[in-house]
Amino acid sequence: MPFYIIPKMEKENNYIEYTFRVAPLQPASDILIAELGEVLFESFLETEEGVLAYIKKEDWSDTILNNVTILDNDIFKIEYDFKEIEQENWNATWEQNFNAIQVDEKCVVRAPFHEKPEVEYDIVIEPKMSFGTGHHETTHMMLQHILDTDFKGKSVLDMGSGTGVLAILAAKKGASTIDAIDIDNWCYLNALENVERNDCSHINVYEGDVNLLKNKSYDIIIANINRNILLEDISEYSKCLKVNGTLFLSGFYAEDIPTISAKCKEHHLEFTSNLSRNNWVAAVYRKC
Repeated sequence: MPFYIIPKMEKENNYIEYTFRVAPLQPASDILIAELGEVLFESFLETEEGVLAYIKKEDWSDTILNNVTILDNDIFKIEYDFKEIEQENWNATWEQNFNAIQVDEKCVVRAPFHEKPEVEYDIVIEPKMSFGTGHHETTHMMLQHILDTDFKGKSVLDMGSGTGVLAILAAKKGASTIDAIDIDNWCYLNALENVERNDCSHINVYEGDVNLLKNKSYDIIIANINRNILLEDISEYSKCLKVNGTLFLSGFYAEDIPTISAKCKEHHLEFTSNLSRNNWVAAVYRKC
């Protein structure tokens, strides 16, 4: 998944700020962020008009956007300009743009500098460059699913764990053993920090992909990634999900449900329900 917040930037570096004006906003903004991340852009902030994107001046060149293919896609209209941002207090900028998120009056996802709330589940994360703050629709809906599900004594996999926020809520809801896996090294390191910060010592954090699932078995699998990766990996999720186990999938749009559900059905996973938020969905499947 792409990144959606301004992380703490290195104060000693100047940055180049790109202002992208995107129409229509979705899915173009998500695709744009993903492609910019591949060419060394470090951080992003979604705006009402599009995306602000930042790259270290030392990593920038006047050809930096040559491989960002969405800019040449006639389906979307994307305009941009850029400027150099002089050194400033990036930590203050980050804090200004990261608000605590409350889910169903039961759970708050916040940064360490936010005041401690009076809720049942208080999750403190330092997101940095990792996806999973609760701000994006998919993470918010997955948190809702976890809040509405019995995790006591369950074995859980959080695939594409990002900050580790979903694994952390599963732990706080009583899951017995939890594996959190992400292919990105930054996410892996960030999840380790957040797991320790929330005193969830029984969450095992791994760097890797579905190849780590061999001989594993889970009661519940959570996968908030993207449509194409889900379609590739559903067969592996099914192999390690116990009969009558639950699979939560998100990272795709409402119109993708038939395709995702058809692939799931091939591997004995039956659709039961889904949540929807701004055309994003988080669907639930049962292993039969």
